[in-house]
Amino acid sequence: MTLTRRTLIAGAAALTALPLRAQAQPWQAVLDRAASYDQLHAMAIHQDGRQVLSQAFRGPAVGRIVPIKSVSKTIVAALTGAALDRGEIASLDATLADIAPGLIPAGAADGVGEITVGNLVTMQAGLERTSGGNYGGWIASRDWVADALQRPFVATPGSSMQYSTGSFHILGAVLSQVSGQSLLTLAQRRLGDPLGIEVPAWTRDPQGRYLGGNEMGLTLPAIVRFGEMYRMGGTWNGNQVLSTGWVNQSFQPRTRSQFSGLAYGYGWFLGESGGDRYALARGYGGQIICVVPGLNLTVAITSDPMRPARSGGYFGDLMRLLDQDILPAARAAA
Repeated sequence: MTLTRRTLIAGAAALTALPLRAQAQPWQAVLDRAASYDQLHAMAIHQDGRQVLSQAFRGPAVGRIVPIKSVSKTIVAALTGAALDRGEIASLDATLADIAPGLIPAGAADGVGEITVGNLVTMQAGLERTSGGNYGGWIASRDWVADALQRPFVATPGSSMQYSTGSFHILGAVLSQVSGQSLLTLAQRRLGDPLGIEVPAWTRDPQGRYLGGNEMGLTLPAIVRFGEMYRMGGTWNGNQVLSTGWVNQSFQPRTRSQFSGLAYGYGWFLGESGGDRYALARGYGGQIICVVPGLNLTVAITSDPMRPARSGGYFGDLMRLLDQDILPAARAAA
């Protein structure tokens, strides 16, 4: 694959004084390797606030709405920060019993009311997971919030990460309750509108609550714009979308994934490559946002949402693409 005008930053005026050939070379290996992955649909890369690459290799066009799967969790984490910024939640130490007692079902285990917002946004609620092999049974239940909260404790809250969409669905229900608005309305008004992107309606549970933690859809440009907002400390076009404090806290390790080994902050997986720290939003099938503040870099990748992306498989391929091609190209271009 050759590097075309469409894949390069638009307009010579936006580029540095280097010849086009010299500018293109650091990114050619990125394009070549990305094109070789038949599961990878599209990729966009921004560095220093400018578009470096935007390419659909296969699948939907760049401007089409695509499933972002569990990248939805990072969106809900952002909305948690927005609720804290507005004082709707006093702190991450606020408990379910404090702010949303009506969500706690009869028959829930002792201690469920003491689960905090911080436990939910880091997936350290301690309850049995609703993801993996439990996911189908969970979404077949009559009340997804109640089902998630009625599960037994498998760990002490705050002690370890139990990857669970149910934790983020509970969190989404909390955000709706404290704000008096649906999760869709919150996503559009507090993220979509200031970022200038559309957040379309997505899956709802039997009670009409939008699913917190899965099934959202965005365009590739919208995905990269969300990542860029985090890279710039919560700002977009001079407007403060999220507080800088929330963004900084989100990129601090709070726990660790037992599956990938990556640290986890508030909705973001956290890693390091070649001395550069990065934050990663990850969704089933290989949906990715990667923010590398030290390189002024944001990467967005969409992939086939119907095929798995395990750490020992395609997700591992994407991490090699990041480690061996994207980050070296970004360092060369810096």
